[in-house]
Amino acid sequence: MAEKIYIKDNSFVGMSGLNANEVDILKRIQALYETSQPQNWTQDELSVLQTACQNLLDVSEKGGDKFWLRPHIVEEISRLSDDELPRYLFYRYRYDTYPAKRIIDDYPPCVQIEPTSVCNYRCVFCYQTDQKLQDRSAGHKGRMSLDLFKKVVSQIEGKVEAVTLASRGEPLLCKDIVKMLEHISGKFLGLKINTNAWYLNEEKIHALLSAEANTIVFSADAADDELYAKLRVNGRLDTVLKNIEKFSEIKEKHYSDSRVITRVSGVKFSDQQNFQEIEAFWKDFVDQVAFVDYNPWESVYDAQPTEVSSPCSDLWRRTFVWWDGRMNPCDVDYLSSLAVGNVKDQHISELWTGEAYTRLRDTHLKNNRDKLMPCRNCSLV
Repeated sequence: MAEKIYIKDNSFVGMSGLNANEVDILKRIQALYETSQPQNWTQDELSVLQTACQNLLDVSEKGGDKFWLRPHIVEEISRLSDDELPRYLFYRYRYDTYPAKRIIDDYPPCVQIEPTSVCNYRCVFCYQTDQKLQDRSAGHKGRMSLDLFKKVVSQIEGKVEAVTLASRGEPLLCKDIVKMLEHISGKFLGLKINTNAWYLNEEKIHALLSAEANTIVFSADAADDELYAKLRVNGRLDTVLKNIEKFSEIKEKHYSDSRVITRVSGVKFSDQQNFQEIEAFWKDFVDQVAFVDYNPWESVYDAQPTEVSSPCSDLWRRTFVWWDGRMNPCDVDYLSSLAVGNVKDQHISELWTGEAYTRLRDTHLKNNRDKLMPCRNCSLV
């Protein structure tokens, strides 16, 4: 049987709530291409922007290393002003095409910041079930300090647009999360926050909505109590539903002009899950409902080697900054075997373009990912 390859950049297996008009977006991109030149941009940056516009305006060709208007991109652009559009296209073009083109510039297209590696759930499809991660003496568990968070933000503000607050743990468990959200507010066009919604309360809901995020994702995979509890061990659907309902009420009452996209997103893990049922259950409380494909990473270090040799796209797309400042190339490597350094000691840009990252990319490009752990056991490309 052929090895199943997990294509992270195309992991959605279902999404509803995409209502924006592509024709209107194309008109805005055409106007930007013909008339607008952002001030204080370098010639290289302007060249990337022009190429991005050209790709999007050529609607005859989609896929491959082309940049095209995927439905969720149309939805995101519809909520941006014309002044913000160049920044968004510059970031999104690099995010979507640089991994295929194997292009590296000074900053990663996306940075995922981990407020905490601690989680209250033990989802059956998640590496939180691995006791090696739970071992306190191994140094994997902790919460990011507010000072370190501000340091990370200062290194990437104005250079990176896609920032995700989430990784191995539940972000709302971080004791400084409200202050972190206050600090990051308005700084990044592509800010995304993932939460299991268990710790949503009024203070955190207001902080989330005030942060001016692009997307807030509530992780949920079922529409009935029994299946939810089976998949998201330690969780209860009634509690999560109540919290998301409260979020929706506060958003409607106090943030009616908010541009944030709210999404319930689940992992397609079991044949018991029915996307239509889940969509019907959640659609009144959020803008979008989505499923992402299951990637068997919960015990990747103990898995059998795969036959996948293609380079991993994340080496060109994103980087992860753990709670303690360690910078890691992916979260499949949740035990940090491949850590490239620490942002306390070196700037994110220096690490992204540095020797350790370059060696990793070269190893993958030479089809030698089988020489790296956990890359040899991973099917992500």
